[in-house]
Amino acid sequence: MTSTTSQPATPAAARRPSAPPAVAVHHVDKAFKLPHQQYHTLKERALHPFRSNTFDVLQAVGDVTFEVAEGEFFGIVGRNGSGKSTLLKCLAGIYDVDAGDLHVRGRLSPFIELGVGFNMDLTARDNVMINAIMLGLTRQQARERFDEIIAFAELEDFLDLKLKNYSSGMTVRLAFSVAIQVDAEVLLIDEVLAVGDASFQQKCFAEFHRLKDEGRTILFVTHDMSAVERFCDRAMLIEKGRIVDIGEPAAIARRYNEINFRRAIPHLDGPGGEERFGDRAAEIVNVWFEDPDSVHVTELGHGQVGFVCLEASFREDVEDPVFGFVLRNEAGTAVFASTTDLLHGPTGGFAAGERVVARMRFENWLVAGTYRVTPSIARPGLGADAIDLRADVAELVVHGWFPTGGVTNLPHGFEVERS
Repeated sequence: MTSTTSQPATPAAARRPSAPPAVAVHHVDKAFKLPHQQYHTLKERALHPFRSNTFDVLQAVGDVTFEVAEGEFFGIVGRNGSGKSTLLKCLAGIYDVDAGDLHVRGRLSPFIELGVGFNMDLTARDNVMINAIMLGLTRQQARERFDEIIAFAELEDFLDLKLKNYSSGMTVRLAFSVAIQVDAEVLLIDEVLAVGDASFQQKCFAEFHRLKDEGRTILFVTHDMSAVERFCDRAMLIEKGRIVDIGEPAAIARRYNEINFRRAIPHLDGPGGEERFGDRAAEIVNVWFEDPDSVHVTELGHGQVGFVCLEASFREDVEDPVFGFVLRNEAGTAVFASTTDLLHGPTGGFAAGERVVARMRFENWLVAGTYRVTPSIARPGLGADAIDLRADVAELVVHGWFPTGGVTNLPHGFEVERS
């Protein structure tokens, strides 16, 4: 069962450990029956009323228990079919649960599935008003916020166009814009943001920061591990409907990679050694840093130009592999990441037996400290189809600048002028 009470959320900075959770899920089960024999027409049902009624049971969510604090940004990750979206639909009241309890404190705003709640034969203007009211706004509030909703979605020129003529990206813009304008304490956001274009995704991420600063509670389902590390306070990994782990986002992201690829090499160099993922159609055989004179280095001065390099050997033919690097500081925070997709473009085809060296040039504005690099090779796409990824495989010590409290010290200057 799902129960809600209208109690305002408290900003994250003011939360007390004793405050009741914004979302509480206790031993929730949800299963679906998959019939062996399906009827497609009434005629079939009438002609064959005694066909077998046997079915399989798909346990989409099994004995799931977790709590989310007020103002917490909580990530939910897992492979396709792991039960993430089903869990959110249970929280939203779209599905009834078979067992267990769900409790949500405050108004809920779900952004779960593309087009859910929209009438495709109505215009954007009508759909905005109807959905805003369905999500809890009064008619007056919906009218007052209408222009802001449309402006955020950047759909001013398409107000009177029926939604069935919208692209999937336009529909996402409209649905997300409505969801964030509702005065909800708890937001459920599914991975449908991946349908939007890059500029709109960036607007959404900026909106995440605003909502988080306001103390809203957000449950965020995604396959993007960089977004999990960037936004989430905690994250939960589920597999086959059951919780694998709940914890710090970077640790959960690594567990996700291990499960997703099923080819982890957790202790390449013995206990406590390197983690490695991928199908190994190519192997990263060496990783190093070097200076502009191509000399291998383990230290680099602040403000100097450096290169991080990988050497790979291809065991199979691969078309347009994506080479990438992530730099992490001593706290494990990713301070910089880039791939050939961003700056280089398609890398071309590589045949089995070929070797390649990929270099990334960077200007070293990092503050003093020790940094580790995670190089990767992936197939084209979102970067989740790893060929080889070696976690924290090489170190670089940065010296020559005192700590400032930040992770970088960009070239800058000050001016002080009396008024």
